[in-house]
This record gives sequence, C-alpha cells and structure tokens, in this order.
Amino acid sequence: MEKVVDFNKSVFELAKEYPEIVDILSNLGFSDITKPGMLNTAGRFMTIPRGAKMKNIDMEKIIKAFSDKSYKVIL
Repeated sequence: MEKVVDFNKSVFELAKEYPEIVDILSNLGFSDITKPGMLNTAGRFMTIPRGAKMKNIDMEKIIKAFSDKSYKVIL
C-alpha cells in the first residue's frame, strides 16, 4: 500500500492516519508537535505548509524528508 500524505489536510488528520509523521516533522524542526496537547489543539487546524511558513522551514526539505521515508506528497 502506497503511503500518501496530503499537505492540504491538518497535521492532526495526517498524524491520525500515519502516527510516524510526528517524528518526521519533529526532526525537521517542528519540535512543538511533541508537546503534550499540541497535536490535539493547534494540530487540528495547522497544515504542514502553514507550519513551514511560520517556522521558516523550506518546503522542498520537507517534501524530500517525506519522499525519503517512501511517502507520496500531495500539495
């Protein structure tokens, strides 16, 4: 089964579908995602592109990290 990550979905939705993405995002600089409750609050409305813009993390770096873990990214 192909793992598809739709960057239009909230981080909460994606983490529910693929819990391992929390570690991927944390390693990319989204360290707040590991704080208790953060995924259930901000994660419900935050998308990866919006978070990347807020944290000033290059989207190409994020896409590559997901591709390296065998995810297909939908923008």
